[in-house]
Amino acid sequence: MKSQKARKSKSSRPRLPFSLSSPADLQSKVQKVQLAIARRAHELFEARGREHGRDLEDWLQAKSEVLCPVSIAMSESKDRVSARANVAGFDQSEIEVSVEPSRVMIFGKKTQSKGTTEPGITEPRGSHPDQILEVIDLATEVIPERAIVELQAGELIVELPAVSANKTAA
Repeated sequence: MKSQKARKSKSSRPRLPFSLSSPADLQSKVQKVQLAIARRAHELFEARGREHGRDLEDWLQAKSEVLCPVSIAMSESKDRVSARANVAGFDQSEIEVSVEPSRVMIFGKKTQSKGTTEPGITEPRGSHPDQILEVIDLATEVIPERAIVELQAGELIVELPAVSANKTAA
């Protein structure tokens, strides 16, 4: 009885299905974000007087300034790979997902360029990152055409059938 109630309440949340983006289209956006991070990391290096040996620190600092953090939970069974990403604050129109046989890319960019804190007071752009980017390399090969991607209450759910499961079923 208890598990049925949990299932009912979970399925009553609205699920928004996604159309997948092509890997090539998303790759150009990924490259732009990586270039922005590299530029910012170089600025940090320059600002420190070109002190060598702290490149990882610079990269991580730049990444935190350019991208919102995203937590990812992965699970895998013999026939399926699942990923859940916390994308709270982004709506469906602001997120793109691409699935390849061994990789999932998640890109998001908020449409508002400035946030308003109080009437007439505008928060400067750049004070909070407005993008997400996650590239997930998969240990198991999946079938991109059969991926199911949904947004549910700020959580992006990616369900991927494994290739090995389909070979044994055939």
